[in-house]
Amino acid sequence: MDQIVTLLGRPDCPADGVQDYCEFLGRALKSRGVESVIVRVHWAHKGWRSALAELWRSSKEWRGRWVVLQYTALAWSSHGFPFGVLWAIAVLRLRGARCGVMYHEPRQQEGSGLIRGACQNWIIQTMYLHLDRAIFSEPLDTIGWIQKNNAKAAFIPIGANISSGGPTLACPDEGAVKTVAIFCLSHPPNVTLEVEDIASVARSALATGLRLRFVFIGRGTEEAEPQLRNAFRDIPAELSILGLVDTKEIGDLLARCDVMLCVRGTLSPRRGSAIAGVACGLPIVGYEGKDTGFPITEAGLELVPYRDRLALADALGHVLRDDRLREDLRLQSQRAHRLYFSWERIAERLVEELGDG
Repeated sequence: MDQIVTLLGRPDCPADGVQDYCEFLGRALKSRGVESVIVRVHWAHKGWRSALAELWRSSKEWRGRWVVLQYTALAWSSHGFPFGVLWAIAVLRLRGARCGVMYHEPRQQEGSGLIRGACQNWIIQTMYLHLDRAIFSEPLDTIGWIQKNNAKAAFIPIGANISSGGPTLACPDEGAVKTVAIFCLSHPPNVTLEVEDIASVARSALATGLRLRFVFIGRGTEEAEPQLRNAFRDIPAELSILGLVDTKEIGDLLARCDVMLCVRGTLSPRRGSAIAGVACGLPIVGYEGKDTGFPITEAGLELVPYRDRLALADALGHVLRDDRLREDLRLQSQRAHRLYFSWERIAERLVEELGDG
């Protein structure tokens, strides 16, 4: 195998995590002698008829070649009814391509509603029937609709869409300001609960004598700045809200932090913001839930039950006050990144899976 075609739908704005994923993966594949070509189906600008005709022309030489379509519902539909992805797969099958899908969303989107959600689940499972390989971003035993021991399905973790910074260094000075990273916040209305969680945790941790700096990076943080400023108005902590930052800078910013605080739901192997923390060797404090599983559990985590703010504050304070614990967690994250989440390891796993087909 000397080439893989990566097929994308509509780009996401203001930042496209799926394209970032493909570009980082492409560089890792290139180091293994495999070229990755990104092709986008421009249905949102040209309409489905023109976009599929263009795909038909582009795929003329793809017979026998691996094409890995990147699936999220909104990449293939403006309103979350992604029927178009089935048409794209039909074109690939007619051209004789070896068809794979990377399921960035292996089930309906949260909050999609009854009808839209049922449609998404039907499309996801129908698509699966017509694939040569299906790659999932979370362990297969968490995806209830896949039959056990199905040879066409494989789990390959996602990587961090950042250029990893250098190793973080534990600070032995107990009186030093400790830096807490928050990477990405949700859209309304969920962001309100997340801001409340962060402010509550900050207030409790500061009451124990810690000196804290909170650094907000990534999607949703700039939009949430008014809420954050209001929530922290009586909290004596430094606040830095950076918003969207170039991927080349994120790694260095995170590497200068002491810990990552994750409040966007529960931690799972699909949580890209947490994977970024792992890539930078950070201890991670966050919420545990039913989706929390291998291999994210191999990283340096301190997890508490979902929405238990007091327990979250205790966990954060414990990690920041205990230099030895923080260093142990840091080493665990570095090891987990090397074994499971590095782009080199992800590229190796993908070549293994597609090479069997």
